[in-house]
Amino acid sequence: MSRAVIYDQYGGPEVLEVRDVPEPHAGPGEIRVRVAAVGLNPMDPAFAAMPELAARFGITLPSGFGYDFAGVVDEAGDGASGFSVGERVYGGVMERAAADFVVVKTSPAASEVLFHTPEDLSDEIASTLGVAAATASVALAAIDLEPTDTVLIGGAAGGVGVFAVQLARLAGATVIGTASEGTFPFLRELGAEPVAYGPGLADRVRALAPDGITAAVDLFGTETIEAALALGVAPERISAIAAGPTPPGGARAVNGGGAEAGAVPRIADAIVAGQITVPVAARFPIEQIREAAALQAGRHVHGKVVVAL
Repeated sequence: MSRAVIYDQYGGPEVLEVRDVPEPHAGPGEIRVRVAAVGLNPMDPAFAAMPELAARFGITLPSGFGYDFAGVVDEAGDGASGFSVGERVYGGVMERAAADFVVVKTSPAASEVLFHTPEDLSDEIASTLGVAAATASVALAAIDLEPTDTVLIGGAAGGVGVFAVQLARLAGATVIGTASEGTFPFLRELGAEPVAYGPGLADRVRALAPDGITAAVDLFGTETIEAALALGVAPERISAIAAGPTPPGGARAVNGGGAEAGAVPRIADAIVAGQITVPVAARFPIEQIREAAALQAGRHVHGKVVVAL
């Protein structure tokens, strides 16, 4: 037997249970990964709480929990290619990462990704990359940042935001990031000029950037989109990940699934090179999965939440 986080009904973190389940094994064209760490994302508790959202992604009950993971290959089925027993890997599997073992096809489906872990990258950090790094990458690619840009990033202190801020800085852009005032020192360490979110955002941004902003990324709702439009930013230079399929004013809707091939491994290499840091806001053992999910669901996490197995 092995452990896995399972939920049989939709609801808050209280529906999550760590259960003993039959140990899975790699079949033809598959590998089995012994999971060391799981990085949580806002979508994980959202899937468990919102049946309509879960249905859109093909998730049915009973369901596993978690997408991003890192660990080591400990079984390889006949015909498995590209990955060998003993190799460290990281990636994502749709709502079944929080388990002792995950079985992944070596030619992953569109909803799954799998990468080799760089030698100097820890499993903990590798487990944070799949969703957040891909989403930050595609959000910035959509607005084609240049060193001359001043970009406003909404939700800059969250799990995707910490990557977006640093990637924008690596591109040479000046970054203004929205956050709560208690997060301002954290954002300054990442290289962003912080600004408080809420009513009057456009006026506060105008005061910080009297020459104007030229691009924007909204990682939470539509407030940043609306402020950027009010400040004269062209809609094609505004991207959003959580504003629905048709964001206000013609801004571009993006998601991590649209990231270009190689985007996440390049970010992993940048972490190893010391160009990007990944703040881990909290660590939990799998036995405290409910506490971890509750913290993530609160949407006030500064960085990433990691569950260790």
